[in-house]
Amino acid sequence: MVRLILLLLAVVQTVPAALRVLPPEFNADKEQQMMRAYLRQQVHAKMDHRLKDLEAALQSPKALTVYQEKRRTFLRWTLGEMPKRTPLNARVTGVLREDGFTIEKVLFESRPGFHVTSNVYRPAGKGPFPAVLHPCGHTINGKAGVAYQKANRLLAQHGFIVLCYDPIGQGERKQLLNDDGRAPLRPTSEHAVLGPAPILLGGGLGRWMVWDGVRALDYLASRPDVDAKRLGCMGNSGGGNLTSFLMAYDDRIAAAAPGCFITTHRRKNEFPGPGDAEQNLFAQIREGFDHPDFILARAPKPTLILAATADFVPIEGTWEAYRQAKRAYTVLGHPDRVALVEANEKHGFTRHLREGAVRFFARWLQGRLMEITEPESGRVRADAELQVTPEGQVLQLKNARSMFDWLEADARQLAAQRPQLTRDRLRAITGIRGLKDLPVLKVTKILREGLPSPLIFHPEPGISLPALYWPQGKQAPVLITPDAGLNSVLPQVAKLQAAGHPVLTVDLRDLGETATRNWRFYGADWYIAYLLGRSYLAMRTEDIFACAKWLTETHKTKSVQLIAHGETVTAAQHAAALEAQLFSKLTLTHPAPDWKTLLTHNQANRYLHTINPRALLHYDLPDLKKLRQSRD
Repeated sequence: MVRLILLLLAVVQTVPAALRVLPPEFNADKEQQMMRAYLRQQVHAKMDHRLKDLEAALQSPKALTVYQEKRRTFLRWTLGEMPKRTPLNARVTGVLREDGFTIEKVLFESRPGFHVTSNVYRPAGKGPFPAVLHPCGHTINGKAGVAYQKANRLLAQHGFIVLCYDPIGQGERKQLLNDDGRAPLRPTSEHAVLGPAPILLGGGLGRWMVWDGVRALDYLASRPDVDAKRLGCMGNSGGGNLTSFLMAYDDRIAAAAPGCFITTHRRKNEFPGPGDAEQNLFAQIREGFDHPDFILARAPKPTLILAATADFVPIEGTWEAYRQAKRAYTVLGHPDRVALVEANEKHGFTRHLREGAVRFFARWLQGRLMEITEPESGRVRADAELQVTPEGQVLQLKNARSMFDWLEADARQLAAQRPQLTRDRLRAITGIRGLKDLPVLKVTKILREGLPSPLIFHPEPGISLPALYWPQGKQAPVLITPDAGLNSVLPQVAKLQAAGHPVLTVDLRDLGETATRNWRFYGADWYIAYLLGRSYLAMRTEDIFACAKWLTETHKTKSVQLIAHGETVTAAQHAAALEAQLFSKLTLTHPAPDWKTLLTHNQANRYLHTINPRALLHYDLPDLKKLRQSRD
């Protein structure tokens, strides 16, 4: 036994790569990595089914109306319950004078103490004017972005009021600030950090951003110089995403122009993958809601797709979405109300798209058919000139409440209302199947002299879990789930072997040799699963079940000891709570924080793979320990 321990330690110190199970080419192609390919296959199957549903709906206006209502109902369900409307407390903090229009600096509260910074471009004259809501795309300076200023100015010069606002995490609405009051992260990075918390509470970051847009429309509709029956919405990139959400959600939007966003899930999940946290809706793909459905849900209201042919948003998907929308609008008798404007450009709100948007709104909100030409030169204001708050950040306002403040308050309220957790309820919440309901586990044995024995577990088609197995020993068998690869736990294996324990170490999916190596920071593949209504937590828990069951059957015992490391700990906690008899001992090393802690964690995205959507509506991780100890 001493010789065995020395041998194992020598392997750890000298050639850890020698213990690789899967071939080197496995997961080498970033577009064909295991989890990406596994999830993509499911995306394609769901989207194929959606196309059949759409084809049936396009047979008559009546059938299409039913299809539309299902999409609107789903959108409201996935976004979740919105807050109650509270006073906007809108105020103008400054006015800039321009030739033919003014720029008002407007501050309002979408929730009490949760401030929204905006610029309102107002044409000269009495009005009432048609108005366009403009949520910004992912620029650091938000509403002060050059392309967005130019679009707003062009609309104002043609008789539109424009409200351009900073979405959460952009411009003056950063939720993460250093001690000096400066924002440490770019918008996409901050959105990645902010993403997990609202997912735990239900609705996601998208709900927060949609509500800001709804309240911005409330403000526009309240102004006497705005014709509330002639409201439009436009946005590019992340703003195109928000425009898509809002135009399908809020019936007050009479005309909409989403830019550099509309494509199809099939095309987008082939490349580049899901967008930022706020752009992904829980179970969207599972329920057959594709990008074109944002347009179809509002048909036949006028809608313009703005697109760039050299965009990372797949233009092929944009064309497919447009064709689907055109067919739907034709069935409803208004084929002229949906259109597509393309720019032979890269991603961005370019001049050609800006002109197309203004021309579109002139037609449908003003009743004017006209050519629109943007001036070659025009004034662009500096960021500081358009600043609404004194210090340039809303969190530095007196009595301001951050998103974190609101999430904490929501969590406290939910915790006080949650009923006692039971195993049946936990299964229903997580979707984790019981042992009897799992597919038959397939095992591939790799012939190799000596120990350990390399194995590959296949808990379901498309999934390969590399494992190392040391069968010797008469003590209780031990299952180890590392998060840093099989080689990382070899010293621990040596100690357990010396104590007489058979040991099985397994890389759960998307860890170790099967880990996705691109876009993990943003959780790209995790969000594909989220769109499918699935969670990595549930899948990994079932992986643990399958491997533990194999170990008990192999050693003819009723239970195993389970040792989990890091990212696998949360799955282990769920496994032990749901099937307590299967695990005689549970050892947790470097567990992820409790979910309540993640609500205010400035690196919450690091733990994205350990969370369950909407979990905090029902339980937190400490409740699992109580459940494990109960006889329920």
